[in-house]
Amino acid sequence: MSLAFTLPLVLAYEGGVLLLGRGSPRNGADVWLRQLLDALGFGAYFLLPMLTVVWLLAWHHLRHDRWRFSPAVFLGMCLECLVLAAVLVGLARLQNRLWPLFLPHPGPWGQGPPLPGLPLLAHAVPGGVFARFVGFCGAGLYEEVLFRLLLLPACAWACRRFGATPFAAWAWAILGTSALFAAAHYVGPLGDTFGLHSFAFRMLAGIFFATLFVVRGFGIAAGTHAAYDMLVGLF
Repeated sequence: MSLAFTLPLVLAYEGGVLLLGRGSPRNGADVWLRQLLDALGFGAYFLLPMLTVVWLLAWHHLRHDRWRFSPAVFLGMCLECLVLAAVLVGLARLQNRLWPLFLPHPGPWGQGPPLPGLPLLAHAVPGGVFARFVGFCGAGLYEEVLFRLLLLPACAWACRRFGATPFAAWAWAILGTSALFAAAHYVGPLGDTFGLHSFAFRMLAGIFFATLFVVRGFGIAAGTHAAYDMLVGLF
């Protein structure tokens, strides 16, 4: 179901990038994953989305889940992602209300934008609605692939190797990958200007998505991420 649910994000993002032109700005996580594949000698254009599909199929097989697609479950996942995205919007607004109580002075360490954006390099995407929609699909897909599907289990495994309990291992992995997720938005010439307000929210959002990944799975985490970006960036 995670594959069936995220496949529209794969098609929308990769198809949209092809329509906009391969030279158009791409999501940062997508760029980093492709650079890693290039460094390993695998530079085929469609290899990354194919590997994402294969990874989800392998995960499905290892879990011994049933090979059955349920339209009712699919629609329920859509509704769940919209509700969870609205919850994250509410958390962002709550942070805006509470932030001046702790840092009342304006400036880079004070109050930030009303609703911090999450997509890596999103501000570099041309301002058209279609281009932004494509960018948000890419953010929901490849940022969750990088930070949740790949890094989060790897960090939890490493913590277990160092003797942490299963709960502690996942807790440290969630915190660590969420900090990386937040910091990644300020990396490189196209990164945002660092602000404690936006970093704190992106850290909170990373914890939110990582918890969804652990509790509800990759599909819900990716769908909620994309839905939040669309609610903030398109409406």
